[in-house]
Amino acid sequence: MADGSKQSKTVRDAPRDRLEATMALDADVSAVRLVSPARAAVLHKLGVRTVRDLLEHFPRRYVDLSSLQTIARATIGENCTVNGLVHEVKLKRPRRNLSLVEISLVDQTGVLMVTVFRQPWLADQIKPGSTVAVAGKVEFNYGFKRMTNPFIELLGDAGDRAGGLVIPIHPATDGLSTAWVRRLVKNALQHTAGMLDPLPLELRARRGLMSRGRAFSAIHFPRSMDEQAAARYRLAYEEVLFLQLQLMRDESLSREGRTPVSHCVDGGHLSELEAAIPFELSAEQRGAVGEILSVLAAPKPANHMLLGDVGTGKTVVAAHALAVVADSGTQAALMAPTEILARQHAATLGPLFDRAGVIWDVLTGSTPADERALLLERVAAGVVDVLIGTHALIEDAVRFKDLSLAVIDEQQRFGVDQRAKLVGKGGCPDALFLTATPIPRTLALALYGGMTLSYLRGRPAGAAPRSTRVLTKDARGIAYDAAKEALARNEQVYVVCPLVGSRALNGERPIDGGVDAEPECIYASISIESDDDLCEADLSSAEGEAAFLQAKVFTDHVVELVHGKMPAQRKQEVMDRFRSGQTQVLVATTVIEVGVDVPCATIMIVEDADRFGLAQLHQLRGRVGRGGLPAQVFLVSSSRSEEALLRLAAMEGTDDGFELASFDLSLRREGDILGNRQHGASGLKLVNVVRDAALIEAAHEDARAIVEVDPLLEGQDVRAVAREARLSFGRSTEFQGG
Repeated sequence: MADGSKQSKTVRDAPRDRLEATMALDADVSAVRLVSPARAAVLHKLGVRTVRDLLEHFPRRYVDLSSLQTIARATIGENCTVNGLVHEVKLKRPRRNLSLVEISLVDQTGVLMVTVFRQPWLADQIKPGSTVAVAGKVEFNYGFKRMTNPFIELLGDAGDRAGGLVIPIHPATDGLSTAWVRRLVKNALQHTAGMLDPLPLELRARRGLMSRGRAFSAIHFPRSMDEQAAARYRLAYEEVLFLQLQLMRDESLSREGRTPVSHCVDGGHLSELEAAIPFELSAEQRGAVGEILSVLAAPKPANHMLLGDVGTGKTVVAAHALAVVADSGTQAALMAPTEILARQHAATLGPLFDRAGVIWDVLTGSTPADERALLLERVAAGVVDVLIGTHALIEDAVRFKDLSLAVIDEQQRFGVDQRAKLVGKGGCPDALFLTATPIPRTLALALYGGMTLSYLRGRPAGAAPRSTRVLTKDARGIAYDAAKEALARNEQVYVVCPLVGSRALNGERPIDGGVDAEPECIYASISIESDDDLCEADLSSAEGEAAFLQAKVFTDHVVELVHGKMPAQRKQEVMDRFRSGQTQVLVATTVIEVGVDVPCATIMIVEDADRFGLAQLHQLRGRVGRGGLPAQVFLVSSSRSEEALLRLAAMEGTDDGFELASFDLSLRREGDILGNRQHGASGLKLVNVVRDAALIEAAHEDARAIVEVDPLLEGQDVRAVAREARLSFGRSTEFQGG
C-alpha cells in the first residue's frame, strides 16, 4: 500500500516537475551545477546570463569521429578527421615569445605531424601512448603530411564528449575552454530535463519535428550528423515561428480598437487614372495592383510592402492605391526620403492625378511659409486628396481630415518612429511600403513577417539594355572615353564617389551643411559603416573629383557636384540643371541612389566601387538607362580583396537585383545574414535565409494560420507558444507599419 501511495505521488508530481524544468530555463545561469561566480562572469562575456542562454549557446561546428580518414588516405589540401596514437610530443621555442608543440601521430598507415602554436600546456596534457583525434586541413612539407593548429580531442576523455562520436565545438573564451563549455551545457540539459514543449503536438506531428528537449540535447551532443540536422531544423523552425507570431501579434495589437476603412476599388477616379497612364502595365505590375487593391478593399487594416527591383515601375503601381482614396472620399499621404524624390513623384504623378480628378499637392521643408500655411488649411479641411512630401509630412502642424492610406517610399530610409508617426496621423489607415532594395522572399518574411508582400522583378518590356564593367583605377580612362562618346551624343554622365570632401580623408566627420542638409547616413551604405572605414588616402572625394574632372577630363562640358550635406534648395537647383541638360556631368555621393530620374543619363562611373555593398551598387546603376537609351556602368576599384572582387564580378554577371541579393547573402557569415539592427531578426541564431527557404515559408504559413484564429494569441492552446515568442522577440521587434 505504501509503495502504491509513493507511486501515485510521483505520477501526480510529474506535471509540476515538468513545469519547474521549463521555468528553470529563465533562471540565472549560476543555477547550473559547476557554474561558479567566476565562471558565471566569464559566461556573461559570451552573452550567457540565463540557463536558456546557455542552452542556446550552440556549437559553431562539429568534429565527426564516425567518419574518419586514415593518414594514408587523408587528402592534401582538404579538411578531414584523423584518429591515431601519439608517438612523440616535443615543446619547441624557435625564437623568443614563440612556442610550439609538435606531435607525431601514427596509425596503421603512416605518420601525421601536428604543429600547434602558442599552446605550450599541450605538452603536459598530451602524452605519448594516448589516443587522439585531430581535425583540420592536411598539408605536405618536409616529407610528412601535416596539420597546423587543428582541433585536438583526447579520445579517452569521454566525460567531456558525453560519450558521442560527434564532438561539438562550442564558442569559448579566455578562462573557459570548449571542454568546460561542453560540461556546463551538459549540466544545463540535466537541469532542464523534462521541459515542456511550447509547440502544439498537432503542429509537431504535421511538420515532423522532434521534441524541444530532445532537440536541445541532440544539437549539443548528437549521435550522428543526421540527428544534429534534425535538431537544428526543429530549433530553427521555432525561432522563425516565434518571430513571425510576435510580428503578427504586434500588428494586431497596434490596430486593436480602431476602425479600418474598406476602400472602394472600382470607382471613377481609379478608372480615369488607368486611362491616363500612357503605356500598358506589365503582367507583374497588374498582378501587384490587384494584390494591393485586394488588401485595401478588405475590412481590416492593410500592412503591405511592395518590393520592386530598380526600374520595375513601383511608382505607377502605388498610384493606383493613391487614386483609390479619392473614390473612398478620404485622404492619402506619400512620403519620400528626399525632396528631390518627392518633387520627382509630383512631376510624374501630378499629370496623371490631374486627368483622374484627384486633387494633390506637395509639402517639403523648403515650401515657403505662406504657401505652407494655405496648404495645411486645405489638407485639414479635406480638400487635398493626396499629399506628397518628405519628412515634413510628419510634423505636428500637418493634420489630415481623414487619412486612410499612408504610402512610404523607400521605407528603409526612415526610422521606426518616423513611419509610425505618419501612420498615426489617421484613425486606422492602411499602410503601403515601397522599397527598391532587392530582398529575397525568405529574408523579407523573416524581417517583415507581419506584412503581406508583393514583388516586381522584371523591368518593363522595351527597357534599355544596360551593361556593367569593372575597371582598375589605372584603366579608368576606358570609362572616361565612353563618357566622352556619350556626351558627344548629347547624353549625360554620373560620377559617384564615396566621400564628400577631403576632411573625411583624415578621419574627421564631414562638415554639416546646415539645418536643411540631409544627413549622409540616411543613405546608409553597406560597406562604409563608420568613420574608421573612411580613413584611406586613396578614397575619392566628390569635391576633389568634381574639380579634377572639370579641369582635366570634361573641359568642354559643365561639371557640377551634389551631395547630402548641401541645403535642400541648392540640391534641387543642381538636380534641375542636370535634368534639363544645362549640366552634362554630375559628380555625386549616394544622394542620387534613390529615385532620381534623368532620361538622358547613360553613363555612370562609380569610384572606389568596392566600398559599396551590392544592393547599393545596384541601386546606383538603376539611375542610368531610364529613358530608352543603352547605358553603361563602370565600377572602378583598386581592391585586392577576394570578397570585394567577387561582389564586383557579380555586378558584371547579372542585372537582376534579387539574384544579386541572394548572391550577397551567400557570401555572408551565418550570423551576418539578417544583420544586428533589423527588427527582432537578430535573435535568429540558427536560421540561414539562403539554406532555410522552405523552413521559413512553413513557419510563416503556420504562424499566419494561428493568428487568423487568435490575433492576440490569448487562447489557452497557444499560451505557451505566445510566451516563448514574447520572451524571444517581444522587446526587439520593431514597428511594422501598423
